[in-house]
Amino acid sequence: MSDIEDNKPILDVVFYKTESGNEPVREWLKDLPREDRRAIGEDIKTAQYGWPLGMPLIRKLERGLWEVRSSISIGIARVFFTVKDSLMILLHGFVKKSQKTPQNELDTARRRLSNLEKD
Repeated sequence: MSDIEDNKPILDVVFYKTESGNEPVREWLKDLPREDRRAIGEDIKTAQYGWPLGMPLIRKLERGLWEVRSSISIGIARVFFTVKDSLMILLHGFVKKSQKTPQNELDTARRRLSNLEKD
């Protein structure tokens, strides 16, 4: 057996689901160009197999909340996520327009995280 076959992900990746069953990160990804989706997917996969990771790919924002930092054709993408047991739950994704992470984007991720913690 090769190393590749032995190499199992440390985390399983799942999309956050709203009460109505929507998956906001999946929907956001679908609207991006194919190459950008691929780049973000590769970065998420790197986190999935290498967890825990730090900068420059992963940055811890606060307790229970991290971001995957991806460079894409239209700028810099961020995917906020949390880790619960062996699950990497993708909470929110957006393309950054400025240096600072917009408060509303962070608030969206925090709201989804607190919804998860209620369950």
